[in-house]
Amino acid sequence: MRSHRMRTLVAALVTVAAGLVPAAAARAAEPGGTLVHTATGWVRGERTAEGRQFLGIPYARPPVGELRWREPRPAERWRGVRDATGLGNRCVQTASWDPGYEDPTYTEDCLDLNVYAPDGSAGRPVMVWLHGGGLTAGAGADIVPDTFARTTGTVVVTVNYRLGALGFLAAAGLDRAASDGVSGNYGLQDQQAALRWVRGNIARFGGDSARVTVAGESAGGRSVCTQLASPTARGLFRAGIIESGAYGDCAARSHRQARAAGAAFARKLGCDGPDAVACLRRKPAREVLDAQAGFDWGPVVGGAFLPEQPAAAIAAGRSARVPVLNGANQDEGRLFAYGAYDGQGRPLTAAGYPKALTDAFGPAAGARALREYPVDRYPSPTHAYAAAAGDQLMACPALRLDERLARSGLPVYAYEFADRTSPPFASIREAGRTFDFGATHVNEVQYLFKHFGLATPLDAEQRVLARRMVQYWGSFVRGGEPRAQGAPAMPDGRTHPGRVLSLRTASVGGITLSTTVHTEHRCTFWDSVAS
Repeated sequence: MRSHRMRTLVAALVTVAAGLVPAAAARAAEPGGTLVHTATGWVRGERTAEGRQFLGIPYARPPVGELRWREPRPAERWRGVRDATGLGNRCVQTASWDPGYEDPTYTEDCLDLNVYAPDGSAGRPVMVWLHGGGLTAGAGADIVPDTFARTTGTVVVTVNYRLGALGFLAAAGLDRAASDGVSGNYGLQDQQAALRWVRGNIARFGGDSARVTVAGESAGGRSVCTQLASPTARGLFRAGIIESGAYGDCAARSHRQARAAGAAFARKLGCDGPDAVACLRRKPAREVLDAQAGFDWGPVVGGAFLPEQPAAAIAAGRSARVPVLNGANQDEGRLFAYGAYDGQGRPLTAAGYPKALTDAFGPAAGARALREYPVDRYPSPTHAYAAAAGDQLMACPALRLDERLARSGLPVYAYEFADRTSPPFASIREAGRTFDFGATHVNEVQYLFKHFGLATPLDAEQRVLARRMVQYWGSFVRGGEPRAQGAPAMPDGRTHPGRVLSLRTASVGGITLSTTVHTEHRCTFWDSVAS
């Protein structure tokens, strides 16, 4: 008896020393609960009015010290129960006008994710959301998708990934440590690490690892486009959603361009020479962030991670063979035009309009754009410039992506968010009192989720449109065609080429199938410029 008690006591001490979850807590980890055992340890989330949420879960080791500018490593195990009721750190980025982002962050320990799971049954489809921000800003916390998860019956995961120079620096010294000999894709490799975490863990939160849709807006949508073309992402998702992310035809930097920019960046930080990488790793994050302005940060083509440009891979049928929901907003360019002109206190004038087009598109294309977008057809020169910039940057590349996907035999469902009455999203709401943003860049996000955690002031008609959009997105994530009650199905480009689902409120025409989006955005002209 004494021997048995001694063995029991020793076993109990070992359990405590190892930091394992007590038996009582383990018994509380029932399906659908807030205590969940992941591959790296226990997490305790919380229950809200919308379901369950688990915030700030590490999916990779902090990329600090010798792990800065290295491919992500799996997170280390932790002892006991990790609190998962608070958001983790944003990755290093400057301050912005977005709510909660008024101060810069210099914290590199940021590779975590958030899980929003409805109560109830297991085996739910999963959406993994990649935030926007130009690959230099933003975080998984940009959206709170708890209502979307509940109403669509899905599990939603939002992800942080490395940004700017810390996410996309390429250099000769870094190439030598890259598994494929090409550096500069750390932020996108983080995204794949998060998708691998989802594959290994999401069933414990009620999700189905075989039904994962990767989705994103702006730079997040561009990331989805890149992941479609990346062979190392194969099998990590069954579908993709690209919102305003086809800009630049999803093009990546060439290895040569990226290395040249990396060398210039190193010189700017005083890290030239044979020990440049070691010097860069010693630099505080604040200095790295301060030096990154003026450089183009994005993916790099040429290695096993991204052997060819995404557009070429898609056109040749060498991308992931998955269905895609893809679209853009009707007035994409108004946000960027406002930021360049009216938001700086110097609205564009009619006299300055021709030069603005030339500066943006070059002398030949600028002169042609002046004929395509005569200033007297628009409310202001800024709006005329916005129409040209939005069509060239976002609208026409989205339609070209539809065509490439359809020609390669993939289901591609096309939409355009066209609610010109939509309230400006939170960051520009005050500016919207004097500037007409229309259906500008980012404005559709608030119809799907709480943007920056804030409820959107939608009127009755807009709330109806929002419910329909959630139904379209939700039915696609669940594995079917995008459909909404009382509205036409989102068209498949393979069987309905050139058709786009126009998302409008009822008083301006409602949700309709359009065949004129290509013409409205003058894409014949812009396609000729791009070719």
